[in-house]
Amino acid sequence: MKVIEHYDQADEPLISFEIIPPKRGGSVKKVFESLDKVMKYNPPFIDVTYHAAESYYEELSDGTIKRHVKRKRPGTIGLCAAIKHKYGVDPVPHLICEGFTKEETEDALIELNFLGIDNVLAIRGDAQENATPRLKNGTFNKYAIDLVNQIKDMNRGKYLEDIVNAHETNFCVGVAGYPEKHFEAPNLDFDIEQLKKKVDAGGDYIVTQMFFDNEAYFRFVDKCRDAGIKCPIVPGLKVLTRERHLNFLPKFFHLNIPEALSDEVQADPENAREIGVEWAAQQCTELLEGGVPGIHFYIMGDPTPALDAVDQLPLGHDVVKR
Repeated sequence: MKVIEHYDQADEPLISFEIIPPKRGGSVKKVFESLDKVMKYNPPFIDVTYHAAESYYEELSDGTIKRHVKRKRPGTIGLCAAIKHKYGVDPVPHLICEGFTKEETEDALIELNFLGIDNVLAIRGDAQENATPRLKNGTFNKYAIDLVNQIKDMNRGKYLEDIVNAHETNFCVGVAGYPEKHFEAPNLDFDIEQLKKKVDAGGDYIVTQMFFDNEAYFRFVDKCRDAGIKCPIVPGLKVLTRERHLNFLPKFFHLNIPEALSDEVQADPENAREIGVEWAAQQCTELLEGGVPGIHFYIMGDPTPALDAVDQLPLGHDVVKR
């Protein structure tokens, strides 16, 4: 079932989750342990992130420089297949531009199609300072809109090479939105113009970057509607659980932490998790009252803070509480 169908057919707001695959060489056991906890809440779908390769450089004793390449967290497609067949839940693999050729993207889409997975989230992927240089043969999608176009081309039976009687895929495509604007955009209005282009190209729904200030989300939605964006705009949330998140999250995700939250955590850092859960629960309650189509939790490796917040929400019978 497609994500957009889940939202269209829902009688109440949906609660979904996003996980990351284990690190290279890591066990999938902890991922399944987390998923076992999440499944008690009947999520309609589960997002699984994808990561580009990274490179780092080592200076050897003879003065030469050696370049090392490592690929972060492989296994997105395999984990999605396991989620679909082990739990019977729709997986949503992330596809990114950064570090992947169009040919590799097409191969991934073909594999997903063979597995009966018909949802993807198309994002550019932020280029990091240590990202692997593009030394491969092949062509690349530069922006998320290019990736959306490639996916929608396959939905029309158009592949990178001319294929007679090519199979038409049927992917539902999610795209990312930024309530506080993408850090590279000059302003929010410009960022929303780019978002509309992604939606017009074939984006079926929008899931936002994490935020801690609901006013930013509601302002963002209003501006999107004024710009003619009509698809569902799903708020993405993360539960703050450590004092160091006050610095880490703004640095790496380019978001703002409200003064009220930061002051409370700094005043009582040992109870940062409880403070974060309560803040998230209040955020969710206000968002639900504001008529959101659902709430998407970025749970990383530990789902319990998000589930603790969900336990406080006025949700109906479709969500089974512990």
